[in-house]
Amino acid sequence: MQKQAESTKPIRSLEDALERCQILGMRVSRQRRFILELLWQANEHLSAREIYDRLNQEGKEIGHTSVYQNLEALSSQGIIECIERCDGRLYGNISDAHSHVNCLDTHQILDVHVELPEEFIRAVEEKTGVKITEYTINFYGYRQVPE
Repeated sequence: MQKQAESTKPIRSLEDALERCQILGMRVSRQRRFILELLWQANEHLSAREIYDRLNQEGKEIGHTSVYQNLEALSSQGIIECIERCDGRLYGNISDAHSHVNCLDTHQILDVHVELPEEFIRAVEEKTGVKITEYTINFYGYRQVPE
């Protein structure tokens, strides 16, 4: 029963991610650790190509295939987040329920934890007849005011 509780604990740090890998019996290879460390240091959503480029620029040699395979394994196990976009997939470090702020001028996606007022949740439940158990919100805006 303890194992079940540990595997549902939110992943909010590099240590949590490494612990989840161990709980799931996933080998934490050098390449996998490089990817996880980069995602937590970057604290932004990156494409597989950006991850590959950054790791190799840091002198951490890793192949394209290894990057893609590790990202697929980590995201399919819920250790990292994978966002499907029209221009490809982006990977982020937080895998528990959270919301996103989409910056329209920089094309960045920022993670934010938002808690809606209980009255609002109840109003949505009453209107839809659906019991809300979790939610995410997508915000859109500009870092700089467009001219």
